[in-house]
Amino acid sequence: MKLSTKGRYAVMAMVDLAEHSRGKPISLAEIAERQEISLSYLEQLFAKLRRGDLVRSVRGPGGGYLLASASGETRISDIVLAVDEPIRATRCTPGQPYGCRGNRSRCATHDLWEELGNQIYLYLSSVTLADVVGRRVLGTSGVIFADEEATLPEPVAAE
Repeated sequence: MKLSTKGRYAVMAMVDLAEHSRGKPISLAEIAERQEISLSYLEQLFAKLRRGDLVRSVRGPGGGYLLASASGETRISDIVLAVDEPIRATRCTPGQPYGCRGNRSRCATHDLWEELGNQIYLYLSSVTLADVVGRRVLGTSGVIFADEEATLPEPVAAE
């Protein structure tokens, strides 16, 4: 399963907002610059996030966006679903009694991929923005990254 840029960028932008807002609105231009995401793409994503009641906009000078709820209450799965990103690993249409094969049957691996999609959804539902901001989702990738940082040579100061 591959999460598209829509879902990944929405999560990146929401984490940025959670990290930097501290009660004051943050402009999409700031998020776009920090996260290296197109401003027009962010505008489209934030329109969906606003409709999903995950962010609220503040107009006028000094305006921008704020989280609609505390970061500990905003689940990563909510963000992904708000931007119309399906969390599934099958190619079948969810909720349909038939499969995607030519004869409308399901393939032999359908249940495997369907359960994978369920597990991904459960995991993303268990993680909040606060968890990501607080770096509390480090699995083996965090351990590997920390090990790599520990072995990097110290920078040499210019004289």
